[in-house]
Amino acid sequence: MDYSQFIAELGQIETITNPSQVAKLSEDYFKFSPVLTQQLTGKVGDLVVRPNNEAEVLQIARACVKHRIPITVRGSGTGNYGQAVPLQGGVILDTSKMQKIHWLKPGLAFVEPGLKLGNLDKQARQIGWESRMVPSTVRTATVGGFIAGGSGGIGSILYGQLRDRGNLKAVRVVTLEDEPRVIELRGDRVQKVNHAYGVNGIITALEIPLAPAYAWAECIVAFTDFMAAAHFGQALATSDGMIKKLVSVHADPIPTFFIPLREYIPPQAHIALVLVAESDLESFKVLVAEHGGDLCYEKDAQAASKGTSLVEFSWNHTTLHARSVDPALTYLQSGFPADPDLKLVQHMHEHFGDEVIMHLEFVRSAGEVVPGAIQIVRFTDCDRLDQIIKYHEENGVFIANPHTYILEDGGMKQVNREQLEFKQMVDPYGLMNPGKMRAWFEQSGK
Repeated sequence: MDYSQFIAELGQIETITNPSQVAKLSEDYFKFSPVLTQQLTGKVGDLVVRPNNEAEVLQIARACVKHRIPITVRGSGTGNYGQAVPLQGGVILDTSKMQKIHWLKPGLAFVEPGLKLGNLDKQARQIGWESRMVPSTVRTATVGGFIAGGSGGIGSILYGQLRDRGNLKAVRVVTLEDEPRVIELRGDRVQKVNHAYGVNGIITALEIPLAPAYAWAECIVAFTDFMAAAHFGQALATSDGMIKKLVSVHADPIPTFFIPLREYIPPQAHIALVLVAESDLESFKVLVAEHGGDLCYEKDAQAASKGTSLVEFSWNHTTLHARSVDPALTYLQSGFPADPDLKLVQHMHEHFGDEVIMHLEFVRSAGEVVPGAIQIVRFTDCDRLDQIIKYHEENGVFIANPHTYILEDGGMKQVNREQLEFKQMVDPYGLMNPGKMRAWFEQSGK
């Protein structure tokens, strides 16, 4: 297609047509998955547009509808499942220029989608607040990208998942109707676009809740036995009198992948990475001693704010470090049932051994503390990966499959009727991130 007329209609809005730049802005971290690497390599957009504000997004939307051009919205491209990869070419709408904080007050922020989470926290901490939860990519990930493509992260041990009522207050979205418009969704209506990969609305502003900002100490606790580390994680996660932001447990050999931390961690150790309020360090150390742990690394909040944070070894940064040592490694995303004895965690750890290396992230879910897991998998072939997933599911472990770009096939496992109906209304031509929503392409044929 000749885009000259389309570009002319955008006026002063920045467009990028250089093929290598467009290709770079068509990627995310799907290469974490050997399955997605096969499916998504070479999928690129035709051009990139960079609006400055909501009015320019509306202008782009009008031109896309007029010319029936697919549009894929991009934050910083730090997702892992091809959320921002265009399957059918078209326009990539890069939100990186939309970084405005409209307002900030105790407990709430109203921001544009391209604002980096780290920059939001920097501003919010000046009034004693911070984001409730952030991904391990906090320094580069955007607020809009996290809401559209993420699910939880550092802080989920206190505040649950992004989908939980109250963790997203309001969103403004631009539609791709014959006459595009802005719709504001508040309260439970935000779930229409929450974690929907941008298939049913271009997010232009978000109202998000904030959390009180604590001085977070960063600690590593080493153990000689994995289950001792896991039980320590469970005990800390359920210690309601201690305020923590991260409880991340890693079986050996994962700590050996953390090259900047190697000097602090004993050989063959299984570790817990912890962010705990400085004011709770005394109680925390009693718990460490009770569980026979070795506090091998400790930084107060001031020291932790300089250099590399332990945040960048947790959640999916664990996978990043593992793959930088051995690119044949991949990962799973699992939800274990709440169980103070962690019997299923122990079973999976012993059953798979070194093939599926245990990495736990403790989170709150429906009022309970549960061990989520982002295990490191030694990949052999797709059949074996499917067998591993099936074994987990048959034994009561929920798998949010990170080896698919289809919205429903990842964590949802079913059609989200509310999101489908909203897409039918706001995107009648199926132009938004086409190919990602099974419910849509099965009923529309595209």
